[in-house]
Amino acid sequence: MLYPLAETTECDFKRELETKKPKSWLKSVSAFANGIGGKLIFGVDDSGEIVGIIDAQKSAEAISNLIKTRITPTPQFILTLEKEQEKSVLILTIEAGRATPYYYKADGIREAYVRIGNESIVAPDYILNELILKGKNQSFDALTNDVKKEDYSFTLLEATYYERTLLKMEPKDYFSFCLADKKGYLTNAGRLFADQYIVYNSRVFCTRWNGLEKGSVFDDALDDKEFEGNLIYLLRSASDFVKNNSKVRFYKDVEYRVDKPDYAERAVTEALVNALIHRDYIVSGSEVHIDMYDDRLEISSPGGMFDGKAVQEHVITDIGSMRRNPVIADLFHRMKFMERRGSGLKKIISETEKLPGYNESLKPIFYSDGSSFRVILKNVNYGTTKVSDKVSDKVSDKVSDKVSDKVSDKVSDKLNEKEKCFFNVLMTLAKQHDFVTTKVVAEAAGMPEATTRRYLSKFSKMDIIVSDGKNRSKKYYLKNTSMTEANP
Repeated sequence: MLYPLAETTECDFKRELETKKPKSWLKSVSAFANGIGGKLIFGVDDSGEIVGIIDAQKSAEAISNLIKTRITPTPQFILTLEKEQEKSVLILTIEAGRATPYYYKADGIREAYVRIGNESIVAPDYILNELILKGKNQSFDALTNDVKKEDYSFTLLEATYYERTLLKMEPKDYFSFCLADKKGYLTNAGRLFADQYIVYNSRVFCTRWNGLEKGSVFDDALDDKEFEGNLIYLLRSASDFVKNNSKVRFYKDVEYRVDKPDYAERAVTEALVNALIHRDYIVSGSEVHIDMYDDRLEISSPGGMFDGKAVQEHVITDIGSMRRNPVIADLFHRMKFMERRGSGLKKIISETEKLPGYNESLKPIFYSDGSSFRVILKNVNYGTTKVSDKVSDKVSDKVSDKVSDKVSDKVSDKLNEKEKCFFNVLMTLAKQHDFVTTKVVAEAAGMPEATTRRYLSKFSKMDIIVSDGKNRSKKYYLKNTSMTEANP
């Protein structure tokens, strides 16, 4: 068997060559050339049964002639004759084209086609526009507009760039990073990083649904937010929404607490960055959607895979770096919001696999079609025995019987049960951070900041920890600068 058993995204069957109605198969030639390529098999019916083709030589000449006269520009193709069950089969292989869009033209009609599933359809306007840009070796985010940089501010971009790179963003960098041209006119990428909301489709809609399915926003939404504007603002706002609607459960080990977050924070960030970078901004009235349910988190963005092939047909570890918006991707990479190019989906999987309680059934799911891309992260805590949210609402009722063995009997005698539990939390955080702040400890311990400051002050007076800084910026270290080696 030299071809698939059924019609697919990359394969189409034709029982016979229709020369009087060539559009019936030429539209697939256009679609394959505009996408990832494909094969047209002549002499096979829709069920995959070989019926053979009469006068293969004459048919081959007609196929070549019709492609050259009816498809513009002419795509690269290979035509071969094969024998199956003593019957002739013509296999037309169409290469993925670079000079997109490839149009079918006849009788005053000029149409570009794309492949959706096993069908060839007329390309919607937004896909046609993207094909035009691809054919010109251009991207949407690199196109300039009649918008002057001097009319807008970029405070958030410049502050974030400095915060994450320790480099000041100079005026010349706007041109170097392709955010503006030499005359000071912004590109679409520049518009997307302005403080002001000037790209209508730059939006994220977030909803925390009650249960496992969508319902009425008024009746079934526990929380919903809409964000619009600067891409950095969208990333941070969306991240905060997910964090605020997630829980960090825990279980007690012999000496310390093991956190069990619903989702891996890095995996969520990678999925959000992926949605903002690779989405199609040409689609009118579109936005990124974040839908949270009891058992999963779904992040959907406009635009399928840039190479045209559904992500579920790829081997995730083999997906290369193909970027719909290379300017935006480059700037996100410079600011360290994303790692090595092309590694985002793999990172989502690897970070999720690190979660306590993970098993293969909780593996992230990726799905795409011609118009959208979706990432599904499963809540690793869904369906498990409910334990305390954050560190403990039960601190006052039930504390661990064991305090860290690293607390000497003399110090232990000076601590009440709440303080012993608090110290265990401090030790757990120490394994993850070089230092802690009042806010970090308070959130982990589930205590008010005022109470946390009082406990930290007591440990300071007991010469267990030392502090550096003032007020909210104060940092706490163990006496020997390494909490993990503490032996108070």
